[in-house]
Amino acid sequence: MTPASTPTERLRYGFGTNGFAQHRLGDVLTVLADLGYDSVGLTLDHVHLDPFAADLPRQVTLLARRLERLGLAVMVETGAPYLLDPWRGHLPTLMSVPGAERRVDLLARAIRVAADLGAPAVHLCSGPTPADVPEEEAWRRLTAGCEKVLVVAHEYDMPLAFEPEPYMFVDTVQRVLDLRHRLGDPDLFGITLDIGHAHCVEEQPLLDCVGLAAPHLMNVQIEDMRRGVHRHLEFGTGEIDFPPVLAALKAAGYRGPVSVEIQGASQNARDVAQRSLEFLKAAEPF
Repeated sequence: MTPASTPTERLRYGFGTNGFAQHRLGDVLTVLADLGYDSVGLTLDHVHLDPFAADLPRQVTLLARRLERLGLAVMVETGAPYLLDPWRGHLPTLMSVPGAERRVDLLARAIRVAADLGAPAVHLCSGPTPADVPEEEAWRRLTAGCEKVLVVAHEYDMPLAFEPEPYMFVDTVQRVLDLRHRLGDPDLFGITLDIGHAHCVEEQPLLDCVGLAAPHLMNVQIEDMRRGVHRHLEFGTGEIDFPPVLAALKAAGYRGPVSVEIQGASQNARDVAQRSLEFLKAAEPF
C-alpha cells in the first residue's frame, strides 16, 4: 500500500499510449509532458514499443533516458488485444491450452521492460473465459499461469497489477481478490482498478469498489462510462460522478498513477489528453 496522502497532495495523472495510436512514442511522451501529465501508461504493442523487437534492449535504454529527461513516470501495460493473435483479441490467455506459454512469455518480457524502465508494476488481465471449460478448471489454469509469471516477478522484484475487465473471466474486484487468495496472497500481486470498468459491470457501488481494492491497489485507470456499455468515454459524456471517486482514492492513500484510458482518442489525441487533464484537476477535491 502506498504512503498516506496529505490533504493538499494531488493525485498523479497519466495517459495511456493506446489513445495515441497515430503518434510516434517519442512524440506521445513530449505531448504528455508539455500538457503537464506526470506519467504515461505504456501499452506494449507493435505501435510504440514491440516487446518482440530484435533491438528491444536498445529501445528500452533510449526510452528510459527520454522518460527521465521529461520527468515522466511509466506504468507498463499488457492489454494490447491483437499482439499475440491478429484474429482473436486477448488470446491466447493464461488459461489457453495450448498457448498459455506465449502469454507467460509476453508477461515475462513486460516484467523485464518494466524493471529497466523503473516502472512500479506490470499491468495484466485474464482475457476471455475459455469456451467449454468448467469454471474451476479455468481458475486452476489461470492460477497456474500466474504462478509462473510470479516466479519472474520475484526475480525482478516487480509487482503485478491485475485488472478486472468487463466480460472477461476475471471481471470484478472480488474475483481478483479470489485469484490473489488462490495464489497465497503474495505481496507482489495487486490490483489495477479501472474506474469506468467498475461502473460498467460491478454490482456494488463504485466507491465500495475503490474501498475493496484499496489495500492492494497498484494502478488506476480512469475514463467515463455508462452502466452495462463497455465503451471508454471522455469525461463528462458518461454517468460517473468523479469528485467522490478522486476523493476516495486520496483518502485511501493511493499515490500511484491515475491514467486516462481512452483508446478511441487517437484521431484527436492531443486535444482529448488536454481536456482530460483539465477535467481531472478541476474535479479533484483538496
